[in-house]
Amino acid sequence: ATAPVHMLLAGILLKMGGYALIRMNAGMLPDAHAVFAPVLVILGIVNIVYAALTSFAQRNLKRKIAYSSISHMGFVLIGIASFTDLGMSGAVMQMISHGLIGASLFFLVGATYDRTHTLMLDEMGGVGKRMGKMFAMWTTCSMASLALPGMSGFVAEVMVFVGFATSDAYGSFFKVLVIVLAAVGVILTPIYLLSMLREILYGPENKELVAHEALIDAEPREVFIIACLLVPIIGIGLYPKIVTQIYDATTVQLTARLRNSVPTLVNEPPVALENAPIVSFAPPISPR
Repeated sequence: ATAPVHMLLAGILLKMGGYALIRMNAGMLPDAHAVFAPVLVILGIVNIVYAALTSFAQRNLKRKIAYSSISHMGFVLIGIASFTDLGMSGAVMQMISHGLIGASLFFLVGATYDRTHTLMLDEMGGVGKRMGKMFAMWTTCSMASLALPGMSGFVAEVMVFVGFATSDAYGSFFKVLVIVLAAVGVILTPIYLLSMLREILYGPENKELVAHEALIDAEPREVFIIACLLVPIIGIGLYPKIVTQIYDATTVQLTARLRNSVPTLVNEPPVALENAPIVSFAPPISPR
């Protein structure tokens, strides 16, 4: 498929599964969700670790980015199954964040292929010396994908981690195990992304590639497209409430339904759905 199709797949269609899980499971089948939530968590961990390892082994640039996208969607499953307001909010944030980041990376894959006419990392190398703007865009978007602080991916993953860690629907051992395994996936992400950047942009030039292909730097329209994607990525990373205030009321209500369906929480006082509070990033204020 062409780069625009991959941008659509990564940015929108891949998120339809997560949206359906939130709307169908939490909204319509909360009791069934309470039963199968641990399975979702396990699938999320498998998603994160297995896809990250598979991405690390890929020599095709497009496949590497595709498996990276699948790996990041594992955090959505964990957040949905966390039974906490913060975890559910983080799952939605991750879908929004990765929609922007995935689209930017697939756009750069297409732009790079237009210049090199190859997707194999073994046939690239040193192109950053001739394409400074492409070098800057690849580096910035890769930093966003590996959840660099100050970008939307960091906020989303921290929300999921904290939301799941503070969940009272699971035992301590299970939570520690899940967090450790998810952290392994987080550690693998910069390994394969930085390795990818090294093989594309750094190192000695491929003399055959340089001789036969016109390695022209990014055009203004390409810089504009990436800028349009990076502005919300950085904006959300610096001030997440821009996005969370739009959907927090809904996610809090959905989480309340789920908590009322968890067998271990039946003795907890029920949450009033119509008066559910909105999630805030500020610490709670103790009454005087």
